[in-house]
Amino acid sequence: MKDTVVLTEERAKMLRNKKEWVEKIERLSNCKISLEDQEVTIEGNDPITVLRVKEVFRALNRGFDLNTALYLLDENYFLDIIDVKDYGKSRERQIQLKGRVIGKEGSIKRMIEEKTGTKICVHGKTISIIGRWENLQVARKAIEMLLEGKMHSSVQKFLEQNFVA
Repeated sequence: MKDTVVLTEERAKMLRNKKEWVEKIERLSNCKISLEDQEVTIEGNDPITVLRVKEVFRALNRGFDLNTALYLLDENYFLDIIDVKDYGKSRERQIQLKGRVIGKEGSIKRMIEEKTGTKICVHGKTISIIGRWENLQVARKAIEMLLEGKMHSSVQKFLEQNFVA
């Protein structure tokens, strides 16, 4: 099976400079990976593995580091991407919303990660989550609550009631 994923110019350049990352993904997945311009082509015998490798590259494209993105090779881990534009149209509002999710010095983001056992990356106009399915759903709900304007204390209470880590 063969599949492709398009990267941002910034992430494609980074991957060209970090050839060892692509080699590691190839080694761990038994897939052949080629990068041309901003397009990554993934070839492999197992369609599920090819799709999982595609998710690894989507995660890298959303700002995750390699070790976190590699969790997606495990069938128990998933990637979820929330588009901040769905919650705020203006650039200023999107910056404000991302700030609510990050919190002072990353405190809110860290709290959500710790209470849900997930990894969160705020990058560009998206907030992405990597985690096990149930954990990911709780983290997503907490993030959506913040984006909808709920108080941080309400989100903290929600996380304590739905502790899954």
